[in-house]
Amino acid sequence: MTRPRGRPTHGKGMTRDDVLAAALQLLDESGGHGLTLRTLAARLGVTPMSLYHHVGDHAGLLRALSDRVYAEVMAAVDELPDRRTEIQELLFRYYRAVGRHPQLTLAIFTTPEAFAGVTRQITDRLTTLLAGLTAEPVLWRDILVDHAHGSGLALASVRHEQAEALQEQYRLALDRLLNHLVEKERAGTHGHVSPLASHMHDPVPIPRDKR
Repeated sequence: MTRPRGRPTHGKGMTRDDVLAAALQLLDESGGHGLTLRTLAARLGVTPMSLYHHVGDHAGLLRALSDRVYAEVMAAVDELPDRRTEIQELLFRYYRAVGRHPQLTLAIFTTPEAFAGVTRQITDRLTTLLAGLTAEPVLWRDILVDHAHGSGLALASVRHEQAEALQEQYRLALDRLLNHLVEKERAGTHGHVSPLASHMHDPVPIPRDKR
């Protein structure tokens, strides 16, 4: 039903889900610069002040959106059989979420206060998992997350029929990165293979960059 013209309302009857659905649509359409409490209020036909009850300020709105979009990334990951599988699944889910809503990722980049909630949980979980594979978990976390960001943003720019091939390419690249990580740690132990590393897949040689 179309909202009648006139002065904005105070949002009576409007739910948090209504706010977040409209905000995500506006963000996808207009990017981070186009999503403000004022433009969102205009989209909903309410006053900007009525939004504070639901999302607080702009950073709070982005946090709420990231919790909504990235919630599936963390769903039931602790039921996966091992660290390697969990890392792969976390990153692949995150990569696809970035591909679906790239403007949210870019908006969070420019609003550090929005980095909290589920996005923080994903980061912390990856750090913990990687600590069981490498002596440099933060370095490898940053490498893998940056790779997911870049690949996810590229995914957002292709046509639907190309997406499947890109997703398979990302899976292969991620597998090789993790193989390299494990092989690096094996080499660092001077021939001693940890019980955890022994459960990993056999390493796949990483092709050299010929550029």
